Amino acid sequence: MSPVPLEESIFMAVHWRAPGRVNLIGEHTDYNDGFVLPFALEMGCTATVEIRPDAAVEARSAQRDDGASVALDDLAPGTAGWTGYALGAAWALRQRGHEVPGLTILLDSDVPVGAGLSSSAALVCSVTTALDDLLDLHLSPDELLAVSRSVENDFVGAPTGGMDQLAALRCTAGSALFCDMRSLATEQVPFSLGDHTILVVDTRAEHSHADGEYRRRREGCEEAVRRLGVQALRDIDLDGLDAALAQLDDEELRRYVRHVVTEDDRVLKTVQALHASDLAAVGPLLSASHASMRDDFRITAPEVDLAADTLEASGADGARMTGGGFGGCVIGLLPADRVAGAETAVRNAFAAAGFGEPATFTVLPSRGAHRVDG
Repeated sequence: MSPVPLEESIFMAVHWRAPGRVNLIGEHTDYNDGFVLPFALEMGCTATVEIRPDAAVEARSAQRDDGASVALDDLAPGTAGWTGYALGAAWALRQRGHEVPGLTILLDSDVPVGAGLSSSAALVCSVTTALDDLLDLHLSPDELLAVSRSVENDFVGAPTGGMDQLAALRCTAGSALFCDMRSLATEQVPFSLGDHTILVVDTRAEHSHADGEYRRRREGCEEAVRRLGVQALRDIDLDGLDAALAQLDDEELRRYVRHVVTEDDRVLKTVQALHASDLAAVGPLLSASHASMRDDFRITAPEVDLAADTLEASGADGARMTGGGFGGCVIGLLPADRVAGAETAVRNAFAAAGFGEPATFTVLPSRGAHRVDG
């Protein structure tokens, strides 16, 4: 099936756009009840949704040749491929007792897939907010979050922690979103870059949140929680870290705990720095985060390590991988006048290492899910 231009398929429909995100800092802390600090991108996914006369849900994308049409009563967890992220919203709403008619869902996204910029949450949240609007459900912010999380966790089976959906739904332009993943309370933190910018390097080393390595680390954190007798790793602060590590005789679990506890502390320090307009203090925290992901959580890849090292050598105040790991993107905080040189240096370093050519672009904190004109 060839991609169908959206304007040729929709007559009476709603259009909602949800963004991808960069996680400024706070990796693998979300499912540990910890703290994260993402911001939304201008790149996003637009869902165009209309009611259809039959009892089926059809999902298509302007970027792909494949799609799916499934009877409402046949929607079931475990639907494979990208269409599960679209079809799952109808399933999740029905699970909560909402009446859902037949639907046509058309998607148009410019978020790179597999880059650690949360293309999946952008898709899910664009569809979820569109359905809320189309069906006049008036879901609360917490309900929108619960539905979108259920799509990824329960329908698709990706063990994400909720940060991506929070960012896609609640971010505002010019701010990072400080999220307490236990209470799900959020705070808009002013994020003024001044004469600096955030440069993103998409290494094009793809990853998958649903793969075994991501799940292994989440299960490792859960095992550490059981052995330490705490509710979550968030409950161990920096002062109590050494005592907690002394209770563990498994080196892998020790590394996981050390990363999560120190990463939570780095998030809190970054929030303090942004509130104080102390951008200079943020860079070293980003670099320390990357070192922790590389050495303790061990979720980086040669491409992302090279990108982070090259950005720092090119004048970045700090650099780190962003996203679930094992590939994807690296962000660098650097003076705007160093961007061009850093981009060239990264491309040259990748060529010398025999890696594929990366993509580079700058980003600004943008707004979350919103309705758009057709």
